[in-house]
Amino acid sequence: MSAARVSVILRDMNQALQIGPLSLPYTVLLTLVAIALGGFVAHRLARAADIEVEPTLTYMLLVGLLAARLAFVLRWRDQYFDVPLSILNIRDGGWEPAAGVLVALLFGLQRAHRRAGLRKPVLAAAFTTGTVLLLGGIATFMMAPSAAPLPSLTLSSLEGRSVSLADFAGKPTVVNLWATWCPPCRREMPALQQVQAANPDVNIVFVNQGEEAATIVAFLDRHGLALRNVLVDPQNSTGAALSHSALPTTLFFDATGRLASTRIGELSQATLTQRLASLRTASPPTR
Repeated sequence: MSAARVSVILRDMNQALQIGPLSLPYTVLLTLVAIALGGFVAHRLARAADIEVEPTLTYMLLVGLLAARLAFVLRWRDQYFDVPLSILNIRDGGWEPAAGVLVALLFGLQRAHRRAGLRKPVLAAAFTTGTVLLLGGIATFMMAPSAAPLPSLTLSSLEGRSVSLADFAGKPTVVNLWATWCPPCRREMPALQQVQAANPDVNIVFVNQGEEAATIVAFLDRHGLALRNVLVDPQNSTGAALSHSALPTTLFFDATGRLASTRIGELSQATLTQRLASLRTASPPTR
């Protein structure tokens, strides 16, 4: 299995741990566990050699995070440079994990080169963290259920017209679960509007969860949003059918109507563009 494939698996683990209103994607949980175990192993080895490893591990983590963010920003620089302050919004999920791991390891090895006793704990931390991430990604891939289809649900448009979600199959389709009271939902709406206008070959569908049409219309008018494919789901039936209650959640379906990936949390124009590029690759050509 290639490193690129493992990176996609780790990024696209679709489910999340729900604790009341808090939603923690399993990819984040796995990363935290991997880092904690790597630090634990390094501390045990450093204690046996009577050296201090904590500062090096902390710097490795910070340098790795910075490198992962900068690598993603540079890759999608056109979108970020249009709105420079969006570079600071790390809530959008824009990271290049492979770049972060590589830079963190090189930084740790450079520090260890100056102090021979650090070499073994640093390598052990990197090996343990990488192994846990790799095995966790492989386990998730092996246990993942077959890709879910677009649910066969009929909802209402803002004009009261009946719309079947399954009818969007045939083109790559993005389903955004949102609500007007949800701050990250509101923050990502302008980016979703821009991406919808710029990508007519992709269906972008806004399925409001739990609110009435009048509330949605008032929100769109107040914020000057001109969106297509806004659907009303006052019973939260779409979230229930797709097993997602966290908002916002954005689901990416290929042209056959099968789920390709999921993003729990806020998206930016850059992360949306990245996801659409992956979605087009995953979608079979249409005749």
